[in-house]
Amino acid sequence: MNASLLLAAFILLGIGMLIDVVVGIGRKRVRQVPYALALGASCCLLAVGIHVVSDGGQVLSLGNLLGVGTTTLRLDDLSGLFVTISFGIAIPVSATAWSWAGQETGPRRRGFGAGYCGVLAATAAILIAGDAFGFLFSWELLGIAFYVLTSASRTSAQEARASWLTLATAKVSGALLLFGFLLLSASSGSFLLASWRTVSPGAVHAAGYALLVIGFAAKLGVVPLQAWIPVGYRAARGPTRAVMAGVAVNVGAYGLWRTLSLLGRPPLWLVSVVLLVGGLTALLGIALAGVETRLSRVVAYSSVENAGIIVTAFGIALAGAYTGKPELETLGLLAASLQVVAHAIAKSLLFCSVSNVEETYDTDALDRLRGVGKALPISGAGFAAGALVLAGLPPTIGFVSEWFVLEALMQQFRLPGLVLRLSMAGAGALIALTAGIALLAFLRILGLVLLGTPRGDGRRRFDGGLLGRGGIIVMAVSCFALAAATPWEIRFLARGLSPIVGRAVVDQALKSQWVLQPTFSGFSILSPTWLMIVMPTAFLAVALVATALSGRRYFKVRRVPAWHSATAGVSGESSYTAFGFANPLRHVLANVLGTQRGQVLVETSVDVVRGRGAVEYTTSVVEPVERYLYRPVRRATLSVAKVARRLQSGRLQDYVGYMLLALVVALAVAAGLH
Repeated sequence: MNASLLLAAFILLGIGMLIDVVVGIGRKRVRQVPYALALGASCCLLAVGIHVVSDGGQVLSLGNLLGVGTTTLRLDDLSGLFVTISFGIAIPVSATAWSWAGQETGPRRRGFGAGYCGVLAATAAILIAGDAFGFLFSWELLGIAFYVLTSASRTSAQEARASWLTLATAKVSGALLLFGFLLLSASSGSFLLASWRTVSPGAVHAAGYALLVIGFAAKLGVVPLQAWIPVGYRAARGPTRAVMAGVAVNVGAYGLWRTLSLLGRPPLWLVSVVLLVGGLTALLGIALAGVETRLSRVVAYSSVENAGIIVTAFGIALAGAYTGKPELETLGLLAASLQVVAHAIAKSLLFCSVSNVEETYDTDALDRLRGVGKALPISGAGFAAGALVLAGLPPTIGFVSEWFVLEALMQQFRLPGLVLRLSMAGAGALIALTAGIALLAFLRILGLVLLGTPRGDGRRRFDGGLLGRGGIIVMAVSCFALAAATPWEIRFLARGLSPIVGRAVVDQALKSQWVLQPTFSGFSILSPTWLMIVMPTAFLAVALVATALSGRRYFKVRRVPAWHSATAGVSGESSYTAFGFANPLRHVLANVLGTQRGQVLVETSVDVVRGRGAVEYTTSVVEPVERYLYRPVRRATLSVAKVARRLQSGRLQDYVGYMLLALVVALAVAAGLH
C-alpha cells in the first residue's frame, strides 16, 4: 500500500512539472493543473505518513536506481511523522495555490508549477531517503526547486540577487551535509544512514555531528545563514511562499531529529552553541520583524524567529542526551515538535493570506494597507489567526508550544556543570525576551493593517476563490482545534518520536486525559482543552455583565478611527502608522539593529496659526549579520580576487610555473604524510 501510494504521488508530481514546462500557462485551466495534481499527490503522501505512524514502517529497496550503491527508502515512525506534518499542510496550501493560479494576476511565466511540484517531490524524497546518496540527491533537487520558485518571475536585479542568494545558501548547506555524510559513511563503512549508529565517539563523530547540525539548521534559517529567508520568500510569488516556508522547511527539523537518533550523545561544546545560537536567532528574527515596513518581510523574519525557537528546543534535547536524562531529552524534542507543527500551520496560513492581500492592493507596504480585515474577511481572519499563533497567545497552538519550550528551559537546574546551566539560562532569557517582542510585532499588524476602514479605491478584491477560502479556513480552524486536541496530538507525536525516545517517556507529558505537564511531575500543568472552554465562557460572562450594568448605552454606536493618533486634530494620512508604532522598538534596539537617526524629507500642510503640520522622516536599520559578517567577507573576497586576477597574465610560461609549484607542494605534502 505504501509503495503504491508513493509511486502514485511521484507520478502525479512529475506530470505536473511536465505540464507546466511543456504545455505552458497560456490557458487558465492548464495553469491550474500542476497545483491540482500537487493536491492529489499531497493526499497520497498524507495517507502514507498516517499509515506508517499508526501501523509501523518498512524499508523499500530500489536496487541500483541512482547508480551509486543500493538506493533505499526507509519508512519508519520519524519519517512518517514529518510526512504527515508536511503534507497535511500541503493539502490546504495546494488548494489555495489552485485558486491563485486561475487568476489573471497569477503565475505569468512557466516555472511556478514545475517549481511547486518539484519542492513537494524533493521534500517527500528527503523524508523517506534511507541512504546518503539518495538523501543528498534529493537535497540538491530541493535547492534547485527553491531557485526556480524565486527566479521564475524576476524582473529586477534585486530579485535576481535574491534567487542567487537562495541557491547559494542551499549549496552551502548541501556542502556541509556532503562532508558530514562522507566522514560518517567512511567511518561506518556504509552509505546507509542506519549504519551511522556504529560510529564510535571521537573526533570523526564530533565533526560529523557538527557538520550535520549546521547544514540542517541552515535550511531552517539559523544565524548566520538566515540572510536568504527575507529576500528569498519575498522573491517568490503567491502561495508558493507557503510551500517553501511551511512545508519544505520542515526537512531541516527532520534532519536534526534524524541526526540525534543516529549519532546519539553530542559533544558538550555543540550543545552550548546550539542553545545560544538558537536564542540569538529568535531574538534577531523577531526584532527585525518588529521594525519591518513590508508585510511579506515581517512574516519572513518571523520564520527566522521560529527557527531560533525550534533550534533552542532541539538544544534542550541535546542537553538531555549529553547528560543521560531521557526526560529532558524527551521534553526538548516534544517542545520542538509542537513548535514545528505550530510554525508550519501558521506560516502557511500567513503567506496564503498575504498572497490575497497583494493581489488586491498590489502592495505589501504596511503604511499603505488599511482595513484588510473588512475588505478581505477570510484572508483577514486567517492572518489574524496565524498572527495569534506566532505571538504565542492562548488559546492557539502557538501558546501551547511556547509554553512547553519555556517550561523546558526552566529545567536548567537539573543539569550538572556550570557550562550547560549558563547556556540554558542564557537561551531562556533570549527566548523570554523574544516572546515579549513578538506580542508588539504582531499587535502592530493586527491593529494597523487588519483593523480600520478599507481604502475606497474601487479595486477588485480577491479573497482566495472557493478553494483558496476553504484552504485558509481549514488552516485557521486548525490553529485553535489542535490546541484543544493537544493531548491527542502528543500521543501521535509519541509514536513518531519513538525512534529517538521511548513512547512511555513522551506520555509522561500527559498528567491526565486533559492536563499537560513538562514530563516532570509536580513542576507545572496546563490544560489547553479547558482553555478553549473557559476563555469563551469568561468572555461571554463579562459581556453579559457589562450589558446588564450599562443598559442600552452598551449598544450605542460609537465610531472612531482604529488606532487614531493621540494628537488632537491629526487624522487621515497623518494619523498613527505602522512605522510610528515600531519607533520605540527601533530605538531601544538601536545597537542591535544599527538604527540611524531620522532625517526630515519634506514638510507639508504647515499651518502656523493653528499649529498644525505634517513632517515626513525616515530612519534605517541594518541586519547586524550582514553588516559585521557578510560585508567584510565580501570586501576581503573581492580584494583577493583582484590580486589573483593579476596572476592571469595570459603568458604560457607563467602557467607552467604555477603547475610546477603546485606539483612541488603536492609532493611535499605526500612526503610529510608518509
